[in-house]
Amino acid sequence: MSSDKTGGPVGAPTDSELRVAAQALFLDLDRGDLDFFATAMGKFVDDYNAIDAMDAPPLPTKYPRGEGYRPTGDENRYGAWQWKCSIKGAASGKLVGKRVAIKDNISVAGMPMLNGSALYEGFIADEDATVVTRVLDAGGEVVGKAVCENFCYSGGSHTSASGPVRNPRDPDFMTGGSSSGCAALILTGECDMAIGSDQGGSVRMPSSWSGCVGIKPTHGLVPYTGAGPIEHTIDHLGPMASSSLDCALLLEVIAGYDDGLDPRQVAALQAKPYSELVGQGIEGLRIGIVREGFGAPGSEADVDESVMAAAWRLQETGAVVEEISVPMHTEALKIMFAGSVDGTLSTWSDQGPAGGNADGHHPLGAIRFFQEARKTRAAELPDMAKTVLLFAQVMRARYGNYYSAKAQNLVRTLRAAYDLAFDTCDLLVMPTTVMKAHRIPPPDASREVVMGLTLDMIGNTAPFDAASHPSMSVPTGLSNGLPVGMMITGRYGEDDVVLRAGHAFETLRGPF
Repeated sequence: MSSDKTGGPVGAPTDSELRVAAQALFLDLDRGDLDFFATAMGKFVDDYNAIDAMDAPPLPTKYPRGEGYRPTGDENRYGAWQWKCSIKGAASGKLVGKRVAIKDNISVAGMPMLNGSALYEGFIADEDATVVTRVLDAGGEVVGKAVCENFCYSGGSHTSASGPVRNPRDPDFMTGGSSSGCAALILTGECDMAIGSDQGGSVRMPSSWSGCVGIKPTHGLVPYTGAGPIEHTIDHLGPMASSSLDCALLLEVIAGYDDGLDPRQVAALQAKPYSELVGQGIEGLRIGIVREGFGAPGSEADVDESVMAAAWRLQETGAVVEEISVPMHTEALKIMFAGSVDGTLSTWSDQGPAGGNADGHHPLGAIRFFQEARKTRAAELPDMAKTVLLFAQVMRARYGNYYSAKAQNLVRTLRAAYDLAFDTCDLLVMPTTVMKAHRIPPPDASREVVMGLTLDMIGNTAPFDAASHPSMSVPTGLSNGLPVGMMITGRYGEDDVVLRAGHAFETLRGPF
């Protein structure tokens, strides 16, 4: 198990460290200044050494487990398993008999947690994320860790250090990411449900490209405690399954306040009996087909046509369907990116994407491992992560957090634009991804090709990570053998209504 101890006392800052720190703070220190501040910091060093000697409690590990193993060959033919295990939960509960896969940026004690990256090779988690404990408390069985994209920085499924995750519907194509392994394991029946993470669409995009169901809940409804973050304002964990009903059941189990361990959460945002509500239908609800979600750059006509037809079919359920306009949707991705880029750099600098939850619980073993690994293995980051981090570093040096702060202010304007649409509509509909799955590039593909297939599909999904609304993908059918996903988005806190619409459409569509 990873220790949260530093392995030695904290030393006093050296002259060279103080000079570097002073330069970063635009301070000009002479010899006398250096001596003065070094002496003044003595008490602070003592405090840090006192902290080093204390024990900080990890999240609880309540259920016994073996070590598990990494499957190979025919046991992992789509490259979707990072680790297999069998952790049995309680003898009774809502998930008895359900096999649940966990995305590999979510901590499961005693199991590797690689976050899709070779940088984490050798790291073993020492605690169970809150959602893992909740699954086990409800009688579910955790059957392993699902491969995710490298640092979760891809909507494709071609960047993980372990190799591409192949789409079971056609292995030449991607499953979508970054919860790529979760989708493939659901499609092949190797798990009944999975928990993915979504910071730009990473639950919904693989659901769209693979043909399963996935919901990004209202921001803060599901605790992120014990999962690897990208940026706390867009971090979400969400259920993936083969049906809206199973997503509703899993959401019912993992949602709810985490006793202050995750500052993303609002105590007033309570879980609901989603599995009981999902079948209530959507008669009389008003469905808005968002024009700006169609015909975007990269759109495929068959995707637009399939989703448009599916949306109008919701009239057969008794819903009222109309086309609407949300002009700001076309600017939403820019706001989401700029609003999160500085926080992404802070996550990287402070604790890394393997641990930490803003001001809540911090998985110390993960943070310690990451801080050591990044000094010698940063080259193993994917090009997209390097691009974002380098850009963020330059922007911070030039402007501080001005542009990130301005974009965060604009997030409120964006949220208000969607909320204005919700004044006349109960649900918004558009394609989840504007294109079907990309073909997996060959091993010798250029860096430009690999990175070009990484984030070109997030235009409709990412805005709702920033705006916080619940949003799910449900398959409309196949086109040329590949799935098409319809995205259904609801008001803040109305995850139950979104799930009802997904279930109603599935009933219309029939088996898929």
